[in-house]
Amino acid sequence: MERDVSIRDVTAREFVGVSESDSVRSTVRLMHEEDVGSVLVMRGRTPVGIMTERDILEMVAEGRDPESTAVEDLMTKPVITMGASRPLADAAETMSREEIRNVVVTDDTDDEEIVGVLTERDVIEAASTLQASRSLTSGAAPEGVATAASAVESEASVTEDGYGTQGVCELCGALADSLHDSNGQLICSDCRQV
Repeated sequence: MERDVSIRDVTAREFVGVSESDSVRSTVRLMHEEDVGSVLVMRGRTPVGIMTERDILEMVAEGRDPESTAVEDLMTKPVITMGASRPLADAAETMSREEIRNVVVTDDTDDEEIVGVLTERDVIEAASTLQASRSLTSGAAPEGVATAASAVESEASVTEDGYGTQGVCELCGALADSLHDSNGQLICSDCRQV
């Protein structure tokens, strides 16, 4: 990932917040209405957890009642936060290391002010946008492509031994700690074994 691209550059500015005491059923309705895959669980201005579609699937698989289950019983905690000016690569590395799909983005001058939620999908879309832009800019680039390329860069530089830095696999789209050069594509270990 390009170190010049900040988390702020790709973070959605809006998020959906709910209370710990809300029922899962009412929260799922809200998620459906707002077309989001996760909600931030707030205690006043402080994020105390996050509830995702995966948490809901787990609850359903366990046979728990969404009407009588409170969000606090299902949410993932604690919330991992990062400052908006930090490099996007730092967020991708943290998400990969912690095995999470969402990071709460805070204002750099006020840790309690939430800027938005960065999702794994945001990181993947940013990396793929840059990858496409890099492909176009290898020849004569149309006007405006350089601007798109500055949005994010999947800079998984390959070392002499064939291993690269953390980035997004060009075959499966997964975040990976290391990438390998295979016929001009940077791929994860799982795709390399296929």
